[in-house]
Amino acid sequence: MMDFFDNHNKLFGAAFLLFLVLTVFVALVPAVSNEKNNAPLPGFEPLNDDAAKGKALYVANGCVACHTQQVRNVDMDKMWGKRPGIAADYASNERTDLWRNTATLMGTERTGPDLTSIGTRLPGKEWNLIHLFNPRIVVKESIMPAYPWLFELKKEPSENDVVVIVPGKYTSQEGTWVAKKEALQLVAYLQSLKQTELPGGAMQDFLYKKEIKKELNTDTETKNVNAGPDGSALYATHCQACHQAHGEGLKGAFPALKGSEIVLNENPELMLNIIINGYDARQEFGIMPAVGKNAGLKPDEIAAIMNHERTSWENNAKKVTGEQVKKLMDVINQLPN
Repeated sequence: MMDFFDNHNKLFGAAFLLFLVLTVFVALVPAVSNEKNNAPLPGFEPLNDDAAKGKALYVANGCVACHTQQVRNVDMDKMWGKRPGIAADYASNERTDLWRNTATLMGTERTGPDLTSIGTRLPGKEWNLIHLFNPRIVVKESIMPAYPWLFELKKEPSENDVVVIVPGKYTSQEGTWVAKKEALQLVAYLQSLKQTELPGGAMQDFLYKKEIKKELNTDTETKNVNAGPDGSALYATHCQACHQAHGEGLKGAFPALKGSEIVLNENPELMLNIIINGYDARQEFGIMPAVGKNAGLKPDEIAAIMNHERTSWENNAKKVTGEQVKKLMDVINQLPN
């Protein structure tokens, strides 16, 4: 027995053999089993060529170090996705190449927001490009680094160039900033990140739900406090990135909601239509995505957002109810596109 420990060939040979056995049973066998037992969801859409190249840029620029792509099965992760992540969400991912396995970018640290459904929450190309150029333009508190090398300064942009509106205080050079193909590819990847719906519209509840507060009424019986959806929180999740916390938007990029004629209009139909279907009617602003449709917002949630916008930042328009919104949604959905 002592001869075994004294013989380095036998000792290291046995250790290497043990390592191979453990690799097979701890890594390879489970991996093969997972591939066999999991498949992409029926509604899954594979990455197109630009998005695939954007994924490689996402890896190369270290985005995975600060952003996760995993909605955990806890109530606090509801803001990142409609449901907890499941194995099928990652079943379609393949190795980058023979030497690199960067297929699943779940991440380990959430220094920045989770990106599982960023393509639904913030699908607009304009916002994503401005955010990449300098995150502080749209999120003042952001600690994310800027990526100006993904853009080019031109005196005269061509017709095919994608112009990025950069406020004067964020650039000291004269000219117009345009997005390079790498920036557009990275944005294409971010826009592709959307949770696939479960078959048949099935829902999956989050664990550890917050308890609903209760209070005693005059008859000393208990009743649930139903204040409805939090318009401020919904606005922060779906609207604030563009229109800003102060509702003043970003000059030349995203319109202000403070004092907006559309927001203050006594008839809320146009405002509702914009939230549901998006807006592309002004050349001076970027295209607004269909927030309501993309996020699958319910009538009472949309009403909460509208009421927050109609009563904040010195706005004083009349509030709407979830029932009003539902009736208007039925009318809007019947209109021709």
